[in-house]
Amino acid sequence: MIKVSISYKYEENANFDHAYYSAQHLPMVKSLLGDACIKYEIDKGVCGPMPGSAPDIIAACHLYTESTEKFYQAFSAVQKEILRDVKNYTEITPAMQVNEVSASE
Repeated sequence: MIKVSISYKYEENANFDHAYYSAQHLPMVKSLLGDACIKYEIDKGVCGPMPGSAPDIIAACHLYTESTEKFYQAFSAVQKEILRDVKNYTEITPAMQVNEVSASE
């Protein structure tokens, strides 16, 4: 199984609309990717290593897919539409990483 992680590094004074991200953006992404997205998870950064400190990552999502090839085939067809929506919830540039899930309980 492959997990594609998209993260947004905390930037002081930067906006991130978590409500839009979870209610609008990620459901749209899953719909556009179709069966290339088995499921997704959303992380909302709460704090850094000390209580009350800023989180390193303000938000992240994890898209689960069968293979890198299947993900990129679906993503390449809808990438522009997905990226065009980013401005609706943040000005932070997303970072994407593809991971192989090696263990899960």
